[in-house]
Amino acid sequence: MATYALLLGAGLVAGAMNAIAGGGTFVVLPVLTLAGLPPTVANASTTVALFPGTLASTWAYRRDIRPLEGASNGVLLTLSLVGGLLGAVLLLFTPQRTFSAIIPWLLLVATVTLAAGPRAPQLLRRMGLHVGGRSLYAAQFLLGIYGGYFGGAVGLMMLAAWSLATTADLRTLTPLRTIMVAAANGIAVACFALTGNVRWRETLIVMAGGAAGGYVGARLGWRLPGGALRVLILAVTVITTSVFFLRAYLS
Repeated sequence: MATYALLLGAGLVAGAMNAIAGGGTFVVLPVLTLAGLPPTVANASTTVALFPGTLASTWAYRRDIRPLEGASNGVLLTLSLVGGLLGAVLLLFTPQRTFSAIIPWLLLVATVTLAAGPRAPQLLRRMGLHVGGRSLYAAQFLLGIYGGYFGGAVGLMMLAAWSLATTADLRTLTPLRTIMVAAANGIAVACFALTGNVRWRETLIVMAGGAAGGYVGARLGWRLPGGALRVLILAVTVITTSVFFLRAYLS
């Protein structure tokens, strides 16, 4: 019962974090690992547990999708789906020991992305970087792979990449970003479920907590100080990343 309560609590916190600023993976993944799931199964189960929240956001944004300047939404969607499938397959073929060594670095990349947040596109533009055409599609394909394999902060990474191809207000691209993340995650979820790489009992408990947390986060996110919330979320990501590094390389 204590384990179930921990899983439910992790889902609640992760759902609230994702509704406010992202980073729910940093809560669910270590708790599922602590519950005894092998690393790759914990990662796959995390993707499945958090997917309903992404799907709900996609439905909410369905009427607000705008095209990305110089790109086809259809091509971006196809690349996200194919990349997500490839990423999921790569995860399934990654040995547990290898993934345990890789995951701290994936968490570090996601932590840096979350820390940069909205400033990342501005910094990239100031550096004079620009992508378009094939380069943009290549970046989307790689991000699709990352989304299917791990996916932490992939939505922010997409916005950062897109900022190099357009001068549009990135807020207007949030619905498109949500669709692409849902595509990469959705195909990965199907792959994990069909191959039996999900521990459903633990996953469903986290999923229930995530649904409640998403609602609470959406209601409280407008009332709580944005700076304090950001500091709290970054503290969670830094602590989780540090713990995984210690476990992988010093245990």
